[in-house]
Amino acid sequence: MNLILWRHAEAREGTPDLARELTQRGVRDAQCVAGWLVSHLPQNATIMASPALRTQQTAEALQMPFSVLETLAPDSTVADILNVAGWPTSRGTVLIVGHQPTLGRVAAWLLSGIEADWSIKKANVWWFSYRVREGSTQTFLRAVISPDIL
Repeated sequence: MNLILWRHAEAREGTPDLARELTQRGVRDAQCVAGWLVSHLPQNATIMASPALRTQQTAEALQMPFSVLETLAPDSTVADILNVAGWPTSRGTVLIVGHQPTLGRVAAWLLSGIEADWSIKKANVWWFSYRVREGSTQTFLRAVISPDIL
């Protein structure tokens, strides 16, 4: 299984929180990262976004179908993310467009087994893979992508 965590791109300040939209820089960064993702995502990837406008606008940069799930809202938990993704037993690739601090906590849990406040920068992608080799389970970080390096 592949689990890709994509933090939404830069958004305007304001309220209500769920209605905040991407800034011009956010749109640019989302499109940049989306270009990389489209060239690397398998055709049958499942894409899910939070109900927040900024995550939907980030996901729209992919120009691919995606689902909006209340479970992925800004107050979601590590368990929420992992359950929605079907980690680790789902087959294929799941891309989740979400928020800090939850995505950072998911990354920490996947790599260390402990929830910790790791930071995933805006518009960054962390790509995890899970496999079984010779009877042993392995979780590894396949890629970290930032618009700054693309």
